[in-house]
Amino acid sequence: DAKGNRKQRPGEQDDKDMYVHVVDRNSEGVFITGCKMHISGAAIEHELVIFPTKAMRKGEEEYAIACSVPANAPGVTMINTTYAPHGKDTRHFPVSAKINSPEAYIVFDKVFVPNDRIFLDGEVEYASTLAYSLGLWERSAGGGYGDRVDRIVGLAALAAEMAGVANETHIHEKLSTLMIFATMCRAGSDAAMHNAVKNEDGNLMPSTLYTSATKYYHAELHDKMIDIVHDIAGTLVVNSPTLADYENPAMKPILDELFQVPGYTTEDRLKLYHYIRDTTADSYGGWSSVTGKQAGGGQYAQRLVTLRNFDLDRAKDMAKRIVGVGGYDAETPFI
Repeated sequence: DAKGNRKQRPGEQDDKDMYVHVVDRNSEGVFITGCKMHISGAAIEHELVIFPTKAMRKGEEEYAIACSVPANAPGVTMINTTYAPHGKDTRHFPVSAKINSPEAYIVFDKVFVPNDRIFLDGEVEYASTLAYSLGLWERSAGGGYGDRVDRIVGLAALAAEMAGVANETHIHEKLSTLMIFATMCRAGSDAAMHNAVKNEDGNLMPSTLYTSATKYYHAELHDKMIDIVHDIAGTLVVNSPTLADYENPAMKPILDELFQVPGYTTEDRLKLYHYIRDTTADSYGGWSSVTGKQAGGGQYAQRLVTLRNFDLDRAKDMAKRIVGVGGYDAETPFI
């Protein structure tokens, strides 16, 4: 939702449309007005599923609405942005030219929703459950860090190898930092699934604690890890000639002399640098960095979820047993 003044509750906003809400109803359904923001792929979907964005309280029943609306329903307007490249030579954008999605601001202006498409209507006590579930799965999807973070290590290692410095001590130090980051992210993702819980419907839900803690860890250190990749690869990440330049007969021999290294062609090196730029230092890279931190909630949200789900009482009880307070005799300390 647009949310307006974030210090104010939905019903306290000067403009009530800052949160999607029910503005009218009849025997056949309800009419909703408001806006949903940052909705990936909305313009290419058939259905828009709307959830409350947060817990609602008594008196905020009109905002406790969950439903499904056809993307082309009367009253629905989408304002799209995209990180898709505009250049004609897609080789210059090896990832974003193939994998891109519009991001939409979706405006609902008295959109009619039939009763059979309504999942929640005024039951404020369930609004937080829907909002929480959406956030958990968003974090889980963004937290499938296994191969994704391993590829970051691979890009850095390949850049070092192409530059002839793969065996330098400072490169080993940088690569080991990346490897530790990748390993910890994978461990957190695995722990979230290993500690999954089964709900009343029999569906498995990833561990809330491990999901949020891993997302926090990844978001906190991701940009630092990309800095290491850039440090190893160098400025060629952003100013390498294009492959079209390399295909120019007048430039090819010059670039071969400057770029070709044992085991790799000039084209190999150019492909690597353009891949790193496209995914970490251009439009798609910027989008990926920001959404990676914000999707499913920012860092403060992950701290809150961790605070609510970490077994603090157990940790304090362990401390009491070791120290010998709170009615316990001191136990043999552990190291």
